[in-house]
Amino acid sequence: MSKFMEWVDARFPATKMWEDHLSKYYAPKNFNFLYFFGSLALLVLVNQIVTGVWLTMSFTPSAEEAFASVEYIMRDVEYGWILRYLHSTGASAFFIVVYLHMFRGLLYGSYQKPRELVWIFGMLIYLALMAEAFMGYLLPWGQMSYWGAQVIISLFGAIPVIGADLTQWIRGDYLISGITLNRFFALHVIALPIVILGLVVLHILALHEVGSNNPDGVDIKKKKDENGIPLDGIPFHPYYTVKDIAGVVVFLFVFCAVVFFFPEMGGYFLEKPNFEQANAFKTPEHIAPVWYFTPFYAILRAIPDKLLGVIAMGAAIAVLFVLPWLDRSPVRSMRYKGWLSKVWLLVFCISFVILGVLGVLAPTPGRTLLSQVCTFLYFAYFILMPFYTRLEKTKPVPERVTG
Repeated sequence: MSKFMEWVDARFPATKMWEDHLSKYYAPKNFNFLYFFGSLALLVLVNQIVTGVWLTMSFTPSAEEAFASVEYIMRDVEYGWILRYLHSTGASAFFIVVYLHMFRGLLYGSYQKPRELVWIFGMLIYLALMAEAFMGYLLPWGQMSYWGAQVIISLFGAIPVIGADLTQWIRGDYLISGITLNRFFALHVIALPIVILGLVVLHILALHEVGSNNPDGVDIKKKKDENGIPLDGIPFHPYYTVKDIAGVVVFLFVFCAVVFFFPEMGGYFLEKPNFEQANAFKTPEHIAPVWYFTPFYAILRAIPDKLLGVIAMGAAIAVLFVLPWLDRSPVRSMRYKGWLSKVWLLVFCISFVILGVLGVLAPTPGRTLLSQVCTFLYFAYFILMPFYTRLEKTKPVPERVTG
């Protein structure tokens, strides 16, 4: 085996990659359970790719046969039903894991210097993931798939001058049709997965170049022993690989329970109208995107003007990219920040959840007003951040991790 590895290493840096990214990559020893979600995101990504490949073998990307092929997968393909549910539940699980992963970044300041690029690559993954989910949402060719795509694509029409032409270009037709389904299928199964995989590699490379953050926000590279090993670091393998396996086991228990017992999650993971074939002449009573888009959909609906609503929705995502330059705090972790940062993070999280709930529900005057309040608080968190992070009194940060 050693002779074989010598032969491989002379031609490909297999051992060097293993050491640089696992066995000799020193991570802080005080990781908590919130650090499970990075590895869980990789697990769900693999699940989506593997189940997606098998589903494409039986799926027909045409307006005439797409819905029937999904029914064929569910009823006639051996184990097709579990592949479909693993994929549909995996989509929601992916966003749950990614949202918690992003929350951990906000909580411990993982976007601050020198990890700006790590954060930006992560946000690009999130953006590509949203596009991937949107493309895949149309493929079952159900009522909510069709009309949800109709609403989202029509938003591009609000762009001055080029809006109408851009909308038609995205659809590939004057209305959503088989050509729209076909091009979304191509983007969903080929183009966007390649982009996501590439961004994941860049995200990990950038992370391992600067080192992982930790709940204390302390740079472990500053304190090393005579061998150059961080005093507060431990090798990622075997310590965190074993710990991550424990997290994976717990996650799979929950994930499989959802897949086997309530894969539709009461209509939130798989909406009831989506079990009816797309019909351009029958509009559903209430059109809403799938749950992981609803916070931004609620922001869109909160603004009466269509163009301003589209701008606000885009800005709600774009502002996350500049977060590393908005936070002027001298400390990273929320453990040592002042009470203003803690209150505003709590307000932001509550506003985001409320917007998500409102985005699912049909609009009423009261809900629209609440959406506007939560939209204001959402943007206030970022706009005011340079001021309250600079002015607040912070606690002294320890020189070494506290355990």
